[in-house]
Amino acid sequence: MENYYSYADFMKAMAQTKKITEAEKLLNDIYLDLFLKHVHRSQQEAQLMALIDEALDNKDQKAFTIYTAQLQTLQHEETE
Repeated sequence: MENYYSYADFMKAMAQTKKITEAEKLLNDIYLDLFLKHVHRSQQEAQLMALIDEALDNKDQKAFTIYTAQLQTLQHEETE
């Protein structure tokens, strides 16, 4: 079975050494950037889903088409 080390485990190990190298700072920046991108994308998806639901409720085909296209683009970017 593979060992799984989380970001929290990594940070605990770093706290024990009390010395953060430039490589570790870069790694922290990368993790933070990835996390923020994930949160931002999730919020965008949720907002688009709400707008799609609203367009369906209002029977607004134009808005529905625009929002679904934006959602598809967002999801396509995620898979790349």
